[in-house]
Amino acid sequence: MRPLFFFLLIASITFSCKTENEKQYTQRDSLDSLFHEFYEFKKRINPIEATKAGFKEYNDQFANYVSTPYIQSAAREYQHFLKALENYSPDQVTPEQLMSLRVMKWDCELKYEGLTNSLVVIASPMFDLPNMELTPLLQIQSLHLYFAQLASGASVQPFQTVEDYDNWLKRVEGYLPFLDTCIVNMRQGMEQQVVLPKALIHKMIPQLEPFISAPLEQHLFYTPIVNFPESFSDGEKQRLRNAFASLIKDRLVPKYTELRDFLLNTYLPAGRETSGIIDIPHGKETYRYLLRLLTTTNMSPEEIHELGLREVSRIRGEMEKVKEQVGFRGDLPAFFEYIRTSKDQMPYTDPQQVIDHFNAIHERMLPRLNQVFSSKPIAGFNVQRTEAFREASASAEYVPGSKDGKRPGTFYVPIPDVTNYNKHQDEALFLHEAVPGHHYQLSLQQENKNLPEFLHPESMAVFVEGWALYAESLGKELGLYEDPYQYFGMLSMEMHRAIRLVVDTGIHALGWTREQAIQYSLENEAESEASVIASIERYMATPGQATAYKIGQLKIMELRKKAEAQLGDRFSLPAFHDQVLNSGSLPLVLLEEKINNWLASQ
Repeated sequence: MRPLFFFLLIASITFSCKTENEKQYTQRDSLDSLFHEFYEFKKRINPIEATKAGFKEYNDQFANYVSTPYIQSAAREYQHFLKALENYSPDQVTPEQLMSLRVMKWDCELKYEGLTNSLVVIASPMFDLPNMELTPLLQIQSLHLYFAQLASGASVQPFQTVEDYDNWLKRVEGYLPFLDTCIVNMRQGMEQQVVLPKALIHKMIPQLEPFISAPLEQHLFYTPIVNFPESFSDGEKQRLRNAFASLIKDRLVPKYTELRDFLLNTYLPAGRETSGIIDIPHGKETYRYLLRLLTTTNMSPEEIHELGLREVSRIRGEMEKVKEQVGFRGDLPAFFEYIRTSKDQMPYTDPQQVIDHFNAIHERMLPRLNQVFSSKPIAGFNVQRTEAFREASASAEYVPGSKDGKRPGTFYVPIPDVTNYNKHQDEALFLHEAVPGHHYQLSLQQENKNLPEFLHPESMAVFVEGWALYAESLGKELGLYEDPYQYFGMLSMEMHRAIRLVVDTGIHALGWTREQAIQYSLENEAESEASVIASIERYMATPGQATAYKIGQLKIMELRKKAEAQLGDRFSLPAFHDQVLNSGSLPLVLLEEKINNWLASQ
């Protein structure tokens, strides 16, 4: 927004100019207010996301996002914002505001459609990923699992003051009805034949056991009591011990027992043998909606499937070159098997050695970061082992730090069996999850004071994950991939994402079985069978989400090549990266338009 003195200066020229400029000022100021109102709405419907962003006033709140009142209220709010956006003219706001306005409109339109279609699709408060109202719990990326992370005290929920502890007790009181609603909804899903595959239900049941059978002192929800701050008085400690013990023994354990028994005795027998969303009512239309939401394109499942097949073929060619470089005699599947089982790639005996290896990767790239990035986040980050209760089914992941940079971002690494931990992908994995992947993009986004706050959280997977996959390609420019096996690891991770285009659409649109998808993956990548199975079951649980990575990466690479060709010697990689990252998470059509405008201005 231009400063007020600019408008006072122009006012001295002519009355007509004064009127027009006052109108523009009002539009711009009003739009900023609408952006603020929209973000307040986002925090209300996603209070855990608000906690993650550092807004303490939401730390005691919980949104039952699978309940009918929540869904109806959210739909009305999105409709309200769509009508409000009609009041703003593109030529009366700043270019930056216009970009944010278009992102907001895109978000409202797609979310409103998801909340009001025949098979309600809603956004989870944890990852802003789609979730089906009638299948509210999953074996991965599910709120009941994330809530347990919060309970541990090692995630984004603060446990530093007595008020923090009391806030958590209140938040749990909101969480328990959510579990009740989940059971009710799953029963309705059974009546409507909208149920999860049996293979996924089997994985969910043992995840609940630690919350039922663990002794009180070892219960995950009791961990904050074990780790009291020294400043608490004896009286405060005793009161909180009693409150946490009562909550766990009298409320949580019975509720988790009820949920486990329901899944085991009622839901599992009703689970389906098929794998894809196409096999439930309205599944075809829902999948096409999810692809539009998650890729921000109008690509059909068939187009995405064919793109995946082409990318798999291309990457296989690059893998053959590495195989020849290291002198391996045998075909590519044999090389996959060699890497899967090579003791040279599994050297660790202590989980801390894995963490130390990732920190060493960071140290090696630090001298070259200035050549690739001019903007760097304020927030620090750390590498941490994934909690034991979920690491058997978990993937490596990044959780952003707080907006003020006081809480660092965290790169979680699952190490269920350190002796079988294979390191050949570690450099690419670090580039993706930590620096400069999720840590840079998400931290810079939420630290950017020029963006309206609603654009600070993670948002669109196609941008967030597309950037992270693109970041893997920067390894050589950052001094990595000198070991051909690490470079092969990068190709393997890219292949993994290309395979996703094939198997996700195969499962959810083309009738592939779980077993077909597993076999296709094993034939084309070096992942272990256990890892492949976990991945395929993840795609079964979250239709469309896995396609976002490669589609986003390919668009960013396409735009970089275009900029390099058009600018020649004037091309600046740090400047290009600034352009990609400094407007927040964008739909691909808006990202392409922005880069084209930047190129024209050069």
